[in-house]
Amino acid sequence: MKPIVIITGAAGLIGQYVVKNATRWAPDWEVRGLSRGDLDLTDQRAVQQAWKAIRPRAVIHCAAMSRTKDCERDSLQARRINVEATAHLARCSEEIPFMFLSSGEVFDGQSEWYRESDDPNPINVYGQTKFEAEQRLLQNPRHTVVRIVLTAGTSLNGDRSFVEDMCRAATSGKAITLYGDEFRCPLPAGVIARAVWELMNREATGLYHLGGRDRLSRWEIGQALVACYAELQGSLIEGLSTDHTGAPRPRDLSLNCDKLQALLSFPIPGFREWLGDRMQQEGDLWDYESTLA
Repeated sequence: MKPIVIITGAAGLIGQYVVKNATRWAPDWEVRGLSRGDLDLTDQRAVQQAWKAIRPRAVIHCAAMSRTKDCERDSLQARRINVEATAHLARCSEEIPFMFLSSGEVFDGQSEWYRESDDPNPINVYGQTKFEAEQRLLQNPRHTVVRIVLTAGTSLNGDRSFVEDMCRAATSGKAITLYGDEFRCPLPAGVIARAVWELMNREATGLYHLGGRDRLSRWEIGQALVACYAELQGSLIEGLSTDHTGAPRPRDLSLNCDKLQALLSFPIPGFREWLGDRMQQEGDLWDYESTLA
């Protein structure tokens, strides 16, 4: 029998791609995807019973309260989901590999191309809860933390990725302001899924950064997407982060990924490179096929 790996957040954007790509990138594992409907991760007794019944040999923890504005509105719930539930899952998995997907939001954005050795300084609730969870996870040498970035993909309900948010707003006739002085290094969900599986199969532990090779402003990202999504044409407006009035957002979350790249069998792509290659193919724009193999 194949060893069982649990994927939490299986109905979310990243979790969905991790589950979907398991057949290709992790054929030696039996994958059990768990969504919120399957198991409430904040119910510690239910989690313990599920782990006892399933007896996983590894866990990839993708579930999170990930929208910054939601975390700011309900910081207690953000802490329950992102910190307390994560720490409990890690305790239930203390003898097996446990991979936690964290975020570049642990940084304040005052620098660029952050390395794993740089000191976190979160400026919003989401980043703070992710950093606290990281600290608990990394106390166990069997466990792994992967900080990811702005992720493009197609979710089950069409409401999880930043691309889907932009397209939905444009279709409803809303103007979309994108900051020309706020920088990210976006990646497709399919690339993240492949990297996660390669790390799991290598039993790599510790802290890693996973972001794209391109450091792009929000405005540049939007301009790149117009070629793929006609509905965005005419809806994008360039702005400045000084005009932002919502939850605090780091100015620059570009991540240096040299440490992780040294372990992967494929080159981490840039966002523009990916879009150019994938536009020539059919299927899910954000999945990982053979373009970089």
